[in-house]
Amino acid sequence: MQIFTTSQRIIITCHKWLAPVLQAEVIALGFPITRSFQTGVELQGTLSDCIRLNLNLRCASQVMYSLKSFICNDPDELYNNLLSIHWEKLINPDGYFSVTSNVFHPSIQTNLFANLRVKDAVVDRMRNETGKRPSTGSELTGAVVYLFWKNEEAEIFLDTSGETLAKHGYRKMPGKAPMLEALAAATILSTKWNKEGPFVNPMCGSGTLAIEAALIATKRVPGLLRHHFAFMHLLGYDQDVYQAERKKIEDQVVVIPGLKIIATDISSSAISTSRTNAAAAGVEELIEFGVGDFEKTTIPEEPNGVIMFNPEYGERMGDEIELNATYARIGDFLKNTCKGYTGYVFTGNLDLAKKIRLKPSRRIEFYNATIDCRLLEYELYAGTKREDKQTETPVL
Repeated sequence: MQIFTTSQRIIITCHKWLAPVLQAEVIALGFPITRSFQTGVELQGTLSDCIRLNLNLRCASQVMYSLKSFICNDPDELYNNLLSIHWEKLINPDGYFSVTSNVFHPSIQTNLFANLRVKDAVVDRMRNETGKRPSTGSELTGAVVYLFWKNEEAEIFLDTSGETLAKHGYRKMPGKAPMLEALAAATILSTKWNKEGPFVNPMCGSGTLAIEAALIATKRVPGLLRHHFAFMHLLGYDQDVYQAERKKIEDQVVVIPGLKIIATDISSSAISTSRTNAAAAGVEELIEFGVGDFEKTTIPEEPNGVIMFNPEYGERMGDEIELNATYARIGDFLKNTCKGYTGYVFTGNLDLAKKIRLKPSRRIEFYNATIDCRLLEYELYAGTKREDKQTETPVL
């Protein structure tokens, strides 16, 4: 099978509840979606299409190219089904590959055993056909084979990404409890920001939201910051195709005259971290950094502005009693200082969110690791409508 030109099922995975934003990304790239689910989307395409997807997607985790689906009842059936695949035409016999999996079957007590059976099948097939065998290990530095096996249904994929796409590669200093880059991008893409008006991020921490905003506004995609993918280790890989795709994403970068992205934090070390990360992302000059309490943040008097908070919410850090006052102050700041803006608060504590004392116009569900979170949207009207609507206390 000429995998770089043969159309097969492609599964793009993502973190929980990012699928709607991921779907919009994939459609914007010109790929029709055949199925969407809570942690990913499905489409048809070639491995060359996977190159483009890996370079462009902000909210994805892995791009998986299907090789075979089959009924499987035990580890021996798994081995025999995989032994029939022409691995010698996919992976260099002198190369290196690793195996990852998600297995939900009573015959498998640990995924490591399933991984071992996959490795055995690949290595035995290669040895029988070529007299050579590739080396294997857990590091995702070569070709990557992925197994999904649930009940009696199994499917084997080539993971064309390798290391997760959800980390965009610029965060050299993570800071405390950082937001995953893919999640940050998804929250921004879920807002009403038009990518030209001001984007203000008080309490910025390690700067992820402000950096992602700068990347999104200027059409800088994550592939610009990454130079290694698992698809590069598959037989038939054409570097010219990859370089052509890289040129496309380099050429699409735009300059937005007058773009204002503001990131502030009360911690000078947090701002130092943010600057370091922004420099690694190539957007340091696009962000105005400031040290101080969030109430001192300058709010530009320009239309279509967005202000976005990602405060602590007492699950992993911060004392909830003190945070009650912080959330109340956030609400006062939004109401009194940010008139005409659209405000957003990302939180995993809806009891604390009630302290904001503003009624959200939208509540968008996300997960931050295992924490059920909401992105709360507030229309901060500049006239009487604002005052009428925002004196209500929401029931979240």
